[in-house]
Amino acid sequence: MSEITFSKEEKSILVDKLKMYFDKELGQEVGQFDCEFFLDFISAEIGSYYYNKGLSDAQSIVTAKMEDISDAFYEIEKPTNVQNR
Repeated sequence: MSEITFSKEEKSILVDKLKMYFDKELGQEVGQFDCEFFLDFISAEIGSYYYNKGLSDAQSIVTAKMEDISDAFYEIEKPTNVQNR
């Protein structure tokens, strides 16, 4: 898996969200620099769990769609005298 990275704009948005969370939920004012380090920690140490969960969810969707396609093929098959074994 490649390292989880964000563009400058994405990182700025995420850092702002962390700052607001710390302020609103914990009553602590945390600086930009500290939030950036915290975001880097989350990305490095916890991000892969979210990444893997996203992959698993996507794989489930693709599998379900492939089953739907397989069922659709079966539905349009024409009968023949050849028996499937």
